Parts: sequence; C-alpha cells; structure tokens
Amino acid sequence: MMIARTIVPMAALAVLCGCGGAAGTAGPTPSAPGDKKHRLEVAKADCMKQQGFKYVPFVPRSRQPDTDESRERAAGDYQAMRKYREKYGFGVFALYVYPKELGHPAVKPDNPEINPNWEIQSSLSKAQMGAYGKALDACMVTAANQVLGLKLKPGADYYAEQDTIRQRALKSGVNSDPELIELAGAMATCLKGKGHAISDTTPVAMATRGQEMFRVQEDKLGRAQRDDVPDVAPPAKEGEPPITYAPALTPEEARPYLNREIKAALDDLECGRDFYPVYLPREQVIDKQVSDRFGM
Repeated sequence: MMIARTIVPMAALAVLCGCGGAAGTAGPTPSAPGDKKHRLEVAKADCMKQQGFKYVPFVPRSRQPDTDESRERAAGDYQAMRKYREKYGFGVFALYVYPKELGHPAVKPDNPEINPNWEIQSSLSKAQMGAYGKALDACMVTAANQVLGLKLKPGADYYAEQDTIRQRALKSGVNSDPELIELAGAMATCLKGKGHAISDTTPVAMATRGQEMFRVQEDKLGRAQRDDVPDVAPPAKEGEPPITYAPALTPEEARPYLNREIKAALDDLECGRDFYPVYLPREQVIDKQVSDRFGM
C-alpha cells in the first residue's frame, strides 16, 4: 500500500482531515462541553449537515500516551534520546520496520476503535466522495473560525495554516536566540567533522535536518514506486506543507535504510547533546501555544 501524505508535524498522519486513522473516542455528544476538540467536531458536524452530508463528531485518542521516558526525551535528556535513537533513528524508516508498534496506517492495530465516519464515506460514490471531501475541508475552516476565533479565509487549509504559524513562531522564537545560535553552530561544526553536509546552521534547521533528510529519501522511494507522480518532488508552495509519498516496504526491505538512519541520528545526538536540552523545551512551549490556539 502506497500512501500520499502531507507533512504536518503537529497533526498525526492518521487524523488529518479529522476523519480517519487512529483509535479514538467517538460520539455525537461530547463528554466535555468546554473541550475545544469536541466543540470543534460538533461545529464541523453541524456545518456538514447544512451542506447535506452526515458527519459524526470524532476525537481520536493519543496513540502513544506520555511516559516518563517520552517526557525526558522531550526535555532533551541525552540518555532517553539515545535509547530511542538506537532503535528508531529519527523515526522515519522505523515505521516500516516496526509497523504495528509505531502505528503504520496500512497495518490494522490490535484493538481498533472505529471512526464512524469511515462507514459513511465508504458508502459514497467517487463523485460524492469528492464533494464530501471539499465540504469537510470547508467546514473545518468554518468550525475553526466559529469555535476558536480564528480568522481563516474560505478555501484555507486548516492544517497547513497551523503548520505555517508553528514554523513562523519557531523561527521567531528560537532562531534569534543568542544561546541557541551558538549551540547550533557548535553542533554544525561537530557534524561537519563527522562528514555530514550542513547547509543551514540556524537552530530550527539543526533540530529538523536529520528527519527531513530521511523524509526526502522516503519520498524518493515512494515516488519511484508510482507512475502517477513526478520522480522528483516539486518545490512546495509558500505557506503549504509538502506532500510526500510513502513507499511500500517490508520490514526486511526497510532495515538497511533504518540502519543508516540510526547511525546518522546517533551522530546528530552526540553533536547536539548540549543543543537539544535547550532547544526542545522551548519547542514544546511553542507547540503547546499553537496547539491550544488551533484546538488540537
């Protein structure tokens, strides 16, 4: 199974469009009336009803709840990050080597909770599905403006707008920080010494370079398996997250890629062991601010 996906760091792949993927709790009546996620879903359902479509409010549960170890990683703890990277690298090709553990969308989980909107959509014709998708996108914007007080324009992509604001907040919040600039520069010098090519030494670029490098490789493999998309990804339009294509790989086929990714991830960690404890907590604060703003 080959999957086209939009890279939206703050939104899980399986819940893009709010209508598929991960296990979750569903129901037409939200359990917490003041909860933004539930109110957003109810408003979206009301909007869809006005458009002549049925949509059931659905809020997915977090696939992987926080643990002490995940919180330590988020804080930049070296040992916790090393333990993760020794097995998963940057988390790109690990999805194919450990598909069930990491929730690959092509693999059925052990105890799936079914999104009721799957059945609704599966009964639609191709033409109806196209209209349904357009209505759902428009209603997402309408609901976000209504519930969250956002001012998104008609036709805007809710998740792309969220990512754009996140990227803007990150760059303004950390790329001008003298301490992080110094730490990122030292990290870049260290990585160059290990043979890694570094073109951008800003803090945000240093924090994301490893995963982005292997995302490009993943996309290249995905495109090579298809004849309906160009072999080389076109430049992303300003303000829009890139669309990448996930390849069909067995765990055995993906293992050599993951091995190379693990080595690169450990080099990255060794060189960034002073950088990450400063950068990641600041990233967490910005992520929470943007998430709260967008009701995620």
